[in-house]
Order: sequence, then C-alpha cells, then structure tokens
Amino acid sequence: MNQEGTQDELLKQALDMIRPWVKEERNPQPNRLDVVIGREDLLAVVEALKNARWGYLSAITGMDRPATSTPESAEQQEGAIEVLYHFCERNNVLTLRVSVPYGDASLPSICNILPSATLFERELSEMFGVNIMGTPDPSRLLLPDNWPNGVYPLRKSFTGFSEVTEAQK
Repeated sequence: MNQEGTQDELLKQALDMIRPWVKEERNPQPNRLDVVIGREDLLAVVEALKNARWGYLSAITGMDRPATSTPESAEQQEGAIEVLYHFCERNNVLTLRVSVPYGDASLPSICNILPSATLFERELSEMFGVNIMGTPDPSRLLLPDNWPNGVYPLRKSFTGFSEVTEAQK
C-alpha cells in the first residue's frame, strides 16, 4: 500500500477494511493494532488485506491458553490455542488473533492467498498441534520424523523429553 499519511492513519485504514469481521480490537502499544476475528473469517480478512496491498505477512505465531477454572465457578473451561497472524506496513503491526479450542484445533490454510505462509503454517502445526486444512505441504519442518504424534513442544502441557520417550513406547 503506497500511501502517505501518519502511522495512525495506516492502522485506521486497515481496521476500516476489515471491520466487518472484527469482534474486538486493542492497541497494545503505539503502531500496533490487535484484532480478534473468528476462524470462519480468516480467509476473507487475509484476502482483503492482500487485495488492498496492506503490508506483508511477517509471521504466524501461537499462544497456548490452557484450561482454567475460576474460584466463582467450579466449571473448567476448555483450553485453546490462540493463533496470531502478524502483518507489517512500514513500522506498523496489525495482528489478527484467532482462537481455536484444543478439541477442534484447526484452521484453513492461507497459502492459496499468501504462498509464503507455508513455513509458518507447518511450524504452527507441529509445535502447537493446530491442524492446517488445505495446506500444500503438511510435512514436518523442525521436528524429527520419528517425533510422536500428539506431543507438541510449545504447548504448556509439554513436560519435556520424558514425554517424548514415553509416547514412543
């Protein structure tokens, strides 16, 4: 996006473009905008950013949000993986936040829109256990081929190599 304007204007333009899909928005620090979207809207939002030529995908990261229970409620909520898609335009960062529950940790691939996302998606899949549907290359990227299925080293539940050894038995 070859636009003149202040940094605030660039993030405002991005927000205006994707507003129909935004459930929540936050400005965690200057030049940053975080928006929460549903997984069903991910492809539409990425397509809108690409069509407007707003920035580039700099990373896809994950955050493990384990199950919690509150003192007020004995009910325990299911844990989730929050997937963050970071887009940069100049020194601005727009982060799309998509939460998927452990029981259905899957997202559509954005590789048909942004082919460069393939390495990020593969890393997300093997480190956090998020199933990327329709990815062109689901093969392992970082972990050895004999790494046990269902063991994800960046989840908070990962206990270390004893877990890997136990899973391989």
